[in-house]
Amino acid sequence: MAALTLVVLLVLVIAAVPVAAVLGVLSFVLDELFFRGRLTPAIGEFTWDKSKEFILVAVPMFILLGEIMLRAGIARRMYNAVVQWLSWLPGGLMHANIGSCAIFAASSGSSVATAATVGTVAYPEIERRGYNERLFLGSLAAGGTLGILIPPSINLILYGLITNSSVPELYLAGIIPGVILSSLFMAAIITGCVVRRDWGGTPVETTWAARVRTLPDLLPPIMLFAVVVGSIYGGVATPTEAASVGVCFALGLSVWTKTLNWSMLKAAFEGTMRTTAMIMLIVLAAIFLNFVLGFLGVTQALIRFVAELGLTPVQTMLLLVVFYLILGMFMETLSMMLTTVPVVFPIVVQLGYDPVWFGIMITVLMEAALITPPIGVNLYVVQGIRLRGGRFNDVAYGALPFVVSMMVMVALLLAYEDLALYLPTLVYR
Repeated sequence: MAALTLVVLLVLVIAAVPVAAVLGVLSFVLDELFFRGRLTPAIGEFTWDKSKEFILVAVPMFILLGEIMLRAGIARRMYNAVVQWLSWLPGGLMHANIGSCAIFAASSGSSVATAATVGTVAYPEIERRGYNERLFLGSLAAGGTLGILIPPSINLILYGLITNSSVPELYLAGIIPGVILSSLFMAAIITGCVVRRDWGGTPVETTWAARVRTLPDLLPPIMLFAVVVGSIYGGVATPTEAASVGVCFALGLSVWTKTLNWSMLKAAFEGTMRTTAMIMLIVLAAIFLNFVLGFLGVTQALIRFVAELGLTPVQTMLLLVVFYLILGMFMETLSMMLTTVPVVFPIVVQLGYDPVWFGIMITVLMEAALITPPIGVNLYVVQGIRLRGGRFNDVAYGALPFVVSMMVMVALLLAYEDLALYLPTLVYR
């Protein structure tokens, strides 16, 4: 049954059927085949109970936060400031891409928003400064993935919801791996540009005086991160309340930068509504599918199957890593997490792994899925900002070195679980 469900999922996704429709149709078909439609009448009450979860309110709040940051012009000024501080490294502005994505990720919580925002600002510099286009585009796609790892992250909120894990602990757990992964991305850029010096483009000329002048442009996103995350760990607000505080702070920043107006607010609200509707439809359809699969006993069957294989915990985790890498090539990350984690999570916990650690591991694997073709969402986002057009393969090939960096991060997490658990243990345990 698990194999049949997975095959049907992949066939429908490859056929370009919208993900929410895929999950919903599959739920109804399985219910009709095995329960004669007896579960379908419960969908109204079931989705209502799940959709009124307080933690889910944080999702549209963090999306709105990113929209305001983008449309207030704060992201553009932030990027120009990061350029002054990081462009001296081999690879120049590609390091600014990674650094800006990491900073913006700490306020948006979305990989797509991060890649689109920083990519729109950075793309014109490829031709202007003579960068290797493939590697430059790959750095934008990979940098954008940091949006789901560095807190506040929408994906970590949803993981906490479906596994009953602590969102504040997940946020803390994502900080050190997020910093390490950003460093690994930058190391990949340095390696490429040292081997092929012509890939690094024309260096940006700057002075210490110019760097100091840009510091005020770095303060808004840093202050926003401090307000959102600080209010959570200061015991002042829950993650949902912190998201609302962040929106109010972002509105205050837009007033300060004199960019707040009705047209800006309208565009931000419309963007938030579109993205929220898409995410919530996928969430509710996936939760109902998991409800049906639970009645079918798929989870219990998989646990028995894994136990009968006689693998060690590490071998089982390596098998799961390969499974997610392959699945990520064909499924959108959010739907992949929502459909598989409820099934895989009991197996991982039974093996003795920490739920918070697994949340970070699955997030890194989802980051890899964002930049692996043919379904890598961030690859399409970056391809979409190319004003002069070009082959999709350029973006895909450019992202390959960063996929390798993610595999190094996966290996580090497997070898040193404390990379994810040190801060949560220090604060909460």
